[in-house]
Amino acid sequence: MNEIEKISSRDNHRMVNARKVRDGREDGRIFVEGKRLAAEALRSGIAVDECFFVSGFDNDDLLYAAADKAERTFELSAKLFDSIADTKSPQGIILIAKRPPNGREMIEHRLRAGNSTLPLVLFLKEINNPANLGAILRTAEAAGVSGVIVSTGSADVYSAKATRAAMGASFRVPVWDGVTFDEGVEWAKGLGLTTIAADISADKSYADTDWTDSAMLIFGTEAHGLSVEELASVNNKILIPMADGVESLNLAVSAGIIMFEAVRQLTTDNG
Repeated sequence: MNEIEKISSRDNHRMVNARKVRDGREDGRIFVEGKRLAAEALRSGIAVDECFFVSGFDNDDLLYAAADKAERTFELSAKLFDSIADTKSPQGIILIAKRPPNGREMIEHRLRAGNSTLPLVLFLKEINNPANLGAILRTAEAAGVSGVIVSTGSADVYSAKATRAAMGASFRVPVWDGVTFDEGVEWAKGLGLTTIAADISADKSYADTDWTDSAMLIFGTEAHGLSVEELASVNNKILIPMADGVESLNLAVSAGIIMFEAVRQLTTDNG
């Protein structure tokens, strides 16, 4: 384990930088808070720059593992720790880690190698709710998708709130972000993926769609969906049938329903 250093001032430059990372004001690094999320980060093998822990932290195994991986480790009083924490009831450990690399090459590798459970890529257009974004990533990992593409104008996949909602999935699922809609569709067609958009006005149910071939499933913004022009550029449009009077489902729920229908079809086809 590396030497532990004590910090006694909230104005210490390490503390200032930690708050910048927490608030998304420093590119290239991410803020990982809490026992479970820190453990997931260490298990996932992401590079850890700094570890901050509160005096009297009650999980020696986690602390030793984090301090062993981190380049620097700092002990803080409870008051100082609270000044950099992003949660109301912090659990006493924060990691400042390197942002995972752009996932485009890994997504392409998974699709070509066929070594993921599901030959499906998600494209999320202007998803502004970080909790929804994190929840979708968590479900995408559970379904075994090849990767997730996040458009320009979306919430930051690696913001503190999105990372907590993803519960470690964002450390492991290949994510390619900052992609325009047109760029994503052209990329998918270049790889021979069928482009399928979720649209409430579609005629075809998600359950009547063949998910055994490689595809890119596209979701539009929570508020407005996809434009007429964007819908015209995809191969197929689908919807989730709902009871009368129900206008829509939560985006993360909709994505989960469709992804696991794809899993069901692929499992049945292979069985």
